[in-house]
This record gives sequence, structure tokens and C-alpha cells, in this order.
Amino acid sequence: MRIRKLALIASFVLFFSPALLAADTYTIDMANSMVSFTVRHMLINNVRGNFRDFSGTLTYDPQDVTKSGVEVHIKSRSIDTGNQDRDTHLRSADFFDVDKFPEITFKSTSIEKSGDGYILHGPLTMHGVSKDLAIPFSITGTVKDQRGGTHLGAEASLTISRKDFGLTWNRAIEGGGVLVSDEVKIELGVEASKQ
Repeated sequence: MRIRKLALIASFVLFFSPALLAADTYTIDMANSMVSFTVRHMLINNVRGNFRDFSGTLTYDPQDVTKSGVEVHIKSRSIDTGNQDRDTHLRSADFFDVDKFPEITFKSTSIEKSGDGYILHGPLTMHGVSKDLAIPFSITGTVKDQRGGTHLGAEASLTISRKDFGLTWNRAIEGGGVLVSDEVKIELGVEASKQ
């Protein structure tokens, strides 16, 4: 009787153990994820680009997404707009100054529910400047692959002011206006694999 009672207590403790109820850890799959941006050029056209080298981890609690979190590291040198001369300029001290500031980082501090999605809060550090952002995002789902591995999908988009991060280089164009807009639209598509 006593052994049965101890086994019942042990089962109860194991079932409700915080370690077992903790969020799962996922690693961002760079090959199947994207960090892209769009900037208005000369007021008439959008220039699009990506960062090709990044890494990160997500902690995901499917029972309560607000208890989840994310940390991302982006290599600023990996910027790619499809134009070598432009990319060289973007890596220079006029823009990202990649030798001095080799990484762009984000680490969440909290997540809140918002309608059908969520808002991720935390500091983005870029070009030596940290600024707290609120990033709307949605979980696109989880799926198991043929080997039994679990994958998580998420999408986010936001618009930032590059001047907020000290990226102020510009040039006036004839007839008014500037060469590069201040607003930068960022889009994130993340696929992450459970560790």
C-alpha cells in the first residue's frame, strides 16, 4: 500500500514537473528561412535585399506562446541586394560599417497576445544602437518530418526608421527628395527545428 502511494506521488510530481512543462528549444534553419528588407530608392522604386548569414534559437511553449522567446544574430556583412557595387557601399562606414559592427542582434524580453497573432518585444541592436521594438508575428504551425523531427514556422513584418539606428547617409536628388528613404520594411520568414 505504501509503495503504491509513493509511486502515485512520484507520478504526480513527474507529470507536473516544470522541466517537463517547459518550452521546447528550436534552432533556426537558415536554408529555409529569410531575413529580407525593402527600401524606397529615388522615390520611384523599391530595392529589395536579404541577409544571407544568420542564426538563432526559439523557445516555444505551444500551451502559452506568451511564455516563448527568441534570440537572433545576423551577420551584417551578409547583406545582399543583387548588386555588388551597392552591397559594397552598404557594408562601408556610410551604412552598416560591418568591420566595426559585424552583427545585428535581437533578443526578446516578452511576448503578448494581439488578436489572432502576437507581438514580440525586445531590443534590436544594429550599427551600435539598441532600440526596443514591438514586432507583430504569427505562428504558421508545427509539422513533423519523415524522420520524426518537429519543425516550427513563424512570420513577422515591421517597418523601422534607419535613422533611429544611426544609418543617416543620403544624397539629395534633382527635383527634390533623397536617394534612399528613411523607412525600411523588414520581413521575416522562419523555419526552425526542434533540438
